Amino acid sequence: MLDIRFVRENPDAVKENIRKKFQDAKLPLVDEVIEKDAAYRAALSQAETLRAQRNKLSKSIGALMAQGKKEEAEAVKAQVKAQADSLKQLEEESEALGARVREIMMVIPNMIDPSVPIGPDDSCNVEAARFGEPAVPDFPIPYPTEIMEKLHGIALDSARRVAGHGFYYLLGDVARLHEAVLAYARDFMIGKGFTYVIPPFMMHGAVVQGVMSFPEMDAMMYKIEGEDLYLIGTSEHTMIGRFVDQILPEEQLPLTLTSYSPCFRKEKGAHGLEERGVYRIHQFEKQEMIVVCRPEESMDWYEKMWRYSVELFRSLDIPVRRLDCCSGDLADLKVKSCDIEAWSPRQQKYFEVCSCSNLGDAQSRRLKIRVKDAQGKNYLPHTLNNTVVAPPRMLIALLENNLQADGRVRVPEVLRPYMGGKEYLEP
Repeated sequence: MLDIRFVRENPDAVKENIRKKFQDAKLPLVDEVIEKDAAYRAALSQAETLRAQRNKLSKSIGALMAQGKKEEAEAVKAQVKAQADSLKQLEEESEALGARVREIMMVIPNMIDPSVPIGPDDSCNVEAARFGEPAVPDFPIPYPTEIMEKLHGIALDSARRVAGHGFYYLLGDVARLHEAVLAYARDFMIGKGFTYVIPPFMMHGAVVQGVMSFPEMDAMMYKIEGEDLYLIGTSEHTMIGRFVDQILPEEQLPLTLTSYSPCFRKEKGAHGLEERGVYRIHQFEKQEMIVVCRPEESMDWYEKMWRYSVELFRSLDIPVRRLDCCSGDLADLKVKSCDIEAWSPRQQKYFEVCSCSNLGDAQSRRLKIRVKDAQGKNYLPHTLNNTVVAPPRMLIALLENNLQADGRVRVPEVLRPYMGGKEYLEP
């Protein structure tokens, strides 16, 4: 969410930013919010003036009564009552105007970074770099579900009978590999100086609205019926929500946190048919990295964070590339974002496994997160997030890139301590 003062002072820049995000339907909102904000501030000013006048008149009533000027006192009382009615009307008007201003400000997109490529959708995302040589073996690569089935590591049909599409049971060594990846990712981030956190897996609606845009919320979140609680789609949400309405001492920054959580997503219209039910699912586990920092440091942290993803995947012998997200592919709160994509030997293409985002001060403004500097002044910190690993996508990349011709799956060296020393998973 932008600062309303920025919108007032830079309406043309805000409109141009909307055009760059291919959201022209929102252009009239800029003029409307400026108009409504002016009316809101005028109503507040009038109410303040009227309140001062009423207080002054109220004080004069006692003096008039003491002087025996009863009729004049009664006239002043009537005037005070009339002003009270006017004040109430002004307060209701300002409340309605303020609510509309906030409603509009919640949907005007954040200002994107000048380095973001311009395009309407993800087809315009730009490959920035590759890491590792994408290889295609001289033997056929089956679907990941088939690899897991040969390892007696997955049960899809029984999961569908229990919960429907978008769920599975992981079994045996595949389940163990899943947990090994998460444990390794946890320790990898701790080694980078991040603090390990297990957050709440549900949150209030006000926090949801503070950390994500309305379209994302509708497409992703499961609501608990009859309660003001939502299941998290990613731990970033409750991790940032932890600081709602707080003033943080500047000396604590940067806050570098890595969190584990299950994640729950609607994934409307998709059940991962391209990967036979294990790519887009309703329930999965994830390790996340979150940074809260000074505004001038956020782009440096952005660079560090996506590079951590590359380093981790390469340590698992998985080739990856960085894809810079274009303007039309950025969610409204994001300033800049990139995807880390892993190589799929079976499909002979890359697919998304991590998403690194700099959200500027948008989440801080929505959630009223502030930092007090050495001079005692408050400012809004920047927030960033990035996926560390998210099985099952990580499992898909790991299984395909480490599959052997005889059907065994090589366990990368860094995972072997978490797998009891196993070097291969045997079909």
